[in-house]
Amino acid sequence: MKTVPVLILTVLALWQGIIWLGDMPRFLLPSPAAVAEALWLNRAEIARHAGYTLTEVVLGFGLGAALGAALAVAMGFSARLTGVLRPILTFSQTIPVFALAPILTLWLGFDMAPKIAMTMLIVFFPVASAFHDGLSRTPQAALDLAQVMGSSRLRIMRHLRIPAALPSLATGLRLAAVYAPIGAVIGEWVGGARGLGALMIHANGRMKTDLVFAALLVLSVMTVIFAQLVARAVARIWRRYGV
Repeated sequence: MKTVPVLILTVLALWQGIIWLGDMPRFLLPSPAAVAEALWLNRAEIARHAGYTLTEVVLGFGLGAALGAALAVAMGFSARLTGVLRPILTFSQTIPVFALAPILTLWLGFDMAPKIAMTMLIVFFPVASAFHDGLSRTPQAALDLAQVMGSSRLRIMRHLRIPAALPSLATGLRLAAVYAPIGAVIGEWVGGARGLGALMIHANGRMKTDLVFAALLVLSVMTVIFAQLVARAVARIWRRYGV
C-alpha cells in the first residue's frame, strides 16, 4: 500500500514533465493542476452525473449477476441445457459490446434502460461462466457420498455444490465489478444526456479536455471503490458459508 502514493506521484510528475518538454497546449493535454481545478469548479455537475452513472452500474451489476448466477445453477442441474447454452454464451462474447450499444439505444430509448442493459451484458457472462465452472468442479467423491445418503439433487446443489463453487463465483463477481462501469459509460457515449460518459462527450465537443480528464478521474475512483465494496460483500458470503 505504501507504493501507491509513490506511484501516483510518479505518474503526475511524468504527466507534468511531458507537458513541459512537449509544450503541449491545454486543449490537447491539460496539466494535473488544470484537471484538479476543473474538478473543483464543476464538482456539482460532476457529482450529479456520477450519481446517475453509479445508479446504472449498481442496477446493471445486480441484475446481471443475479441472472448469470441463476443461469449457472440451471445449467448445473441439466447437462442437456449446458450443451445448448454454453456454445451460445461463448459465441455471444465474440460480438463487440460497443456494437450493441446503438441497437439497445434504438430499442430501449435514450433514458437509463439501455445503459443498464449494457452493464448487464458485461456482467452476465463472467458471473455465469465462473459460477458454472465452479459448480462443475465439485469433488466427485462428495457427490457420490451425498447420493448414497439419499440426498436429492436440490439438496446437493444447495448444501454441497453451491458452497463449493463460491470461490469461483467470487472471482466472477470481482471481475464483473471492474468491468461494470464500462457498460454504463459506453451506453452514455452512444446516446444520453446524463452520466459521466455523456459529460465526457459534451466536454470533448467543447474542447474542455480538462473536464474530460476530471470526469475520467471520478469514474476511475468510483470503479475502484465499487470493486472494493463488491469484494467485501463477497468476503462476508465466504465467512457465512465457512469457505
